[in-house]
Amino acid sequence: MSKRIVITGAGAGLGRALARGFAADGHDVVLLGRTLSKVEAVAAEIGDRALALGCDVASPDSIRAAFAKIAARHQAIDVLINNAAIYAPFTIASATDEQIFGGITTNLIGPMLCSRSAIPMMTNGGQIINVSSESVALPFPHLSVYRAGKAGLEMFSDALQLEVEGAGISVTCVRAGSMHEEGKQWDIDRDAAMAFHSASVEAGLDLRNRPMSHTQSPVDIFRAIIGLPADLRIGTIALHARKQV
Repeated sequence: MSKRIVITGAGAGLGRALARGFAADGHDVVLLGRTLSKVEAVAAEIGDRALALGCDVASPDSIRAAFAKIAARHQAIDVLINNAAIYAPFTIASATDEQIFGGITTNLIGPMLCSRSAIPMMTNGGQIINVSSESVALPFPHLSVYRAGKAGLEMFSDALQLEVEGAGISVTCVRAGSMHEEGKQWDIDRDAAMAFHSASVEAGLDLRNRPMSHTQSPVDIFRAIIGLPADLRIGTIALHARKQV
């Protein structure tokens, strides 16, 4: 049965791969992204099953406006995937206000606000999937704000399940590993990148030798989650890249 799936951060990376995969399966996808041109390009590629909307998940007003437009197109939402995130290494001592507030707002408060708007549009069988990070469990340096936001997202997922279970809505948290995508550039200055790499090596994490998966690789996992029988749900699962031999 076709589902109506809302994906934040759908203009690139995992969000784009999920949008392509779900649309190919016959689902209707709503692509939310801070840069409208990016999600519009993905929607144009997908065709009529896709709706692209500009949405900054750090802005309550932007989220309200986006979900009002979703409601004008779809009577209900079956799945919300909170995928949008800011990933940038920096130390707290050197951090700007924007880096701290932007990281926590996008990575933690954004999923809260999107969930708040989506829940009233969901019925029995609805699903919320929050995308976390393996960095929650690993000693990555210079990622204190990112790790705190993702750890909070996992706690939020557990607590939200208690709130929505009576309405037949399930909440899943996917702790994702490192992923790459052809042509995607990391928007970070050279000094910050070098400092992050050096500090990671000192912490025992050699980034150059750590395995990475492709953004397309987890799509089947998300397919499995939204295709679960009605009497099953998944709480938190962890995905890890592995070295190819």
